[in-house]
Amino acid sequence: MSGWEILVVVHVLSALIGIGPTYLGHVFLRRSQSVPQYRSSIGFVGRMEMFPKIGGSIAVLSGLGLALSGNYGTFAQIWMYGTLVIYVLIQITMIAGIGPALKKIGAWLSDPVNEHATAFPPQQQQWVNRASGLLYAASGLGLIIFILMIVKPDSI
Repeated sequence: MSGWEILVVVHVLSALIGIGPTYLGHVFLRRSQSVPQYRSSIGFVGRMEMFPKIGGSIAVLSGLGLALSGNYGTFAQIWMYGTLVIYVLIQITMIAGIGPALKKIGAWLSDPVNEHATAFPPQQQQWVNRASGLLYAASGLGLIIFILMIVKPDSI
């Protein structure tokens, strides 16, 4: 395998590892769970946070390496800008939207007063709905990135 082929493999695998947990998150943050199920799910989602951070960072760096290698053409290609902009939007959604919502839910779940609760009060349910909805938005954006990376359109 050439160095360029290795970089392609690293890029694809890191992108899958970086974005993959976003799709798995739907299983853990589905709205129909009970409060005890959410306790378990929130803990698991918290442990999965390292994958997007590490995988996503490696995907960006390896993507830049591929672009700089010249095998994909110049940065003037619209699909490259599009994927970078969408990636930033996903990060903003995750960091500024989903993260705070999960912290609010987690704080409520870990409060001893709520230890035996079987359902969320309306305010907490709103945070659950917000996190779930934003997760769908991030997943949709991730799908667009994969499409752009596969199709590589000349114009969007």
